[in-house]
Amino acid sequence: MSGNGGSGTSATNATNADKRPNELLASWFVRSGWSKGELARQVNRRARQLGANHISTDTSRVRRWLDGENPREPIPRILSELFSERFGCVVSVEDLGLRAARQAPSATGVDLPWTGPQTVALLSEFSRSDLMLARRGFLGSSLALSAGPSLIEPMQRWLVPGAPSPHREPEPSSSAARRGRLSRPELDLLESTTMMFRQWDAQCGGGLRRKAVVGQLHEVTDLLQEPQPETTTRRLFKVAAELAELAGWMSYDVGLQPTAQKYFVLALHAAKEAGDKPLGSYILSSMSRQMIHLGRPEDALELIHLAQYGSRDCASPRTQSMLYAMEARAYANMGQPGKCKRAVRMAEDTFADADEWDEPDPDWISFFSEAELYGENSHSYRDLAYVAGRSPTYASLAEPLMQRAVELFTDDSDHQRSYALNLIGLATVHLLQREPERSAVLAKRAMLEAKKVRSERVNTRIRKTVDTAVRDFGDLAEVVDLTEQLAIELPETAEAV
Repeated sequence: MSGNGGSGTSATNATNADKRPNELLASWFVRSGWSKGELARQVNRRARQLGANHISTDTSRVRRWLDGENPREPIPRILSELFSERFGCVVSVEDLGLRAARQAPSATGVDLPWTGPQTVALLSEFSRSDLMLARRGFLGSSLALSAGPSLIEPMQRWLVPGAPSPHREPEPSSSAARRGRLSRPELDLLESTTMMFRQWDAQCGGGLRRKAVVGQLHEVTDLLQEPQPETTTRRLFKVAAELAELAGWMSYDVGLQPTAQKYFVLALHAAKEAGDKPLGSYILSSMSRQMIHLGRPEDALELIHLAQYGSRDCASPRTQSMLYAMEARAYANMGQPGKCKRAVRMAEDTFADADEWDEPDPDWISFFSEAELYGENSHSYRDLAYVAGRSPTYASLAEPLMQRAVELFTDDSDHQRSYALNLIGLATVHLLQREPERSAVLAKRAMLEAKKVRSERVNTRIRKTVDTAVRDFGDLAEVVDLTEQLAIELPETAEAV
C-alpha cells in the first residue's frame, strides 16, 4: 500500500479512474520511430542539462504517459522540445495532449509583463544566463517554443496603449544620477556598435559574433537600470531592442530556436518602451520568418498582419515592402497562390516608392535591397511549387527572380549569407524543374560560400537540397559527386555559438 495519506490515495484513485490513453502523445511517439527506452534516455539526458537531476525516467514511466498519466514539469516542456527537434516544427505541450502547468509570466513562455522595469530585468536575466551557460539550446527549464494562441495573443498586446513607464528625470544633485548620465557621443557609439554587429552578421553569419552581441545587450541593460533622462532612456531601449532582435536572429541562424524566440519577444517589449513602431514591426517580421522555418505559416501570417497594422501609418516604403514580401511567404506556405501573388505585387509596387521617401531609412532595414526583394519573392514562388506538389508552373515563376537575386548578390561581399541562401534557392528550383545537373553546379557553389559564413541555417538548407537530389536523381554522376563533396566541404559538426 502507498505511503500516502487516505485523502491522497483517494485522489490518486480518482485520477486513475478518469485516465484515458493519450492518443496525441502516442501519435507523435509512433511517428518518431523511438523506442520507449530511447525516449526515456533522451528525457533523462535533457533533464540533466537543465539541472533537474531528480528526474529518472524509464520505459514503464513512458508507458504510463502513453496510457494517460500527466507528468510534472519540466517533463512536458522537455517532451515538447524533443519532438520539436525531431520533426523540425513546433510541437507544443498541448499538441502532445499534456496539460501545461501554470507559471508566473516572468518565469517562462512569451506572455511577459509590458512594463519598462520588468522588460529591463528580464533582458538582463536572460542575457546573463545565455552568457553563463552558453549551452546549445538550453538556458534553463524556462525555455520552450511557443506557437498558436499562446504566442499570438501576448504579441497582440504590443498595440495596446499602456501607462508611461516610471522613468523619472534624475535629480541633478544625485551622485547616482551623475553616474547615469550618458553623453551624446557615448550614445552615438552604442548605436554605431549595433550597426557594426549587424554588418558582421550579414557578412559572417550568426555563429561568429553571437556572444559579443549578447554581451553588449547585457551592458545596455545595466545602463537602463541606472537613473537616466527620459530621452536617453528611450534611446537606450531602442538600442536594447535592436541588440535583442539581432541576438535572436543570430540564435535562429545557428539553430537555437527557443533562445531566438525569447530574444525576439524581449526585443518587441523594448521597442514598445522606445516608442518605435517600425522597429517593432521589423521584430515581428523576424518572428514570422522563424515561424515559417518551423512549419507554422498561419502563425507567421498573424504576426505579419500584426506588424502591418501596428506600423501602417509610420513605416517607410522599404519596411512596408519587406512586410508584404513576408506576407507572401506565409501565404505561399499555406498554399494560397492568389493571395501570395497579390502580396508579391504589393511588395514590388511599394519597393518602387522607396527612393521617393523623404526620410532616411533606419539601419535595420538597409538589408532589404532590390536583391533581397527578388530573393524573397522567388522563394515565395518556390515554396508554392513545393506546396502544390512540385508544380513546374510556380517553379518557372521563381527561376528568373531567383536568378536575378543571385546575380545582384554575386559581388556583394557585405551579404555573403544571402548570396549562399539564394544559390541554394536556385538549386532547389532547378530540382523542381528536373534539371539536376544545373542544380548540382549551384549547390557546389553554395558549399564554397557556406564555408565563408558561420550559419547552421545555410548548412542545413544545403544538406536538405542534396538529400532531395539524392532521392530524386541518386544514380546521376553529378549527384553522386555532389554528395561526396558535401561530406568533404560541410561535415556535420557542432556549431560554436
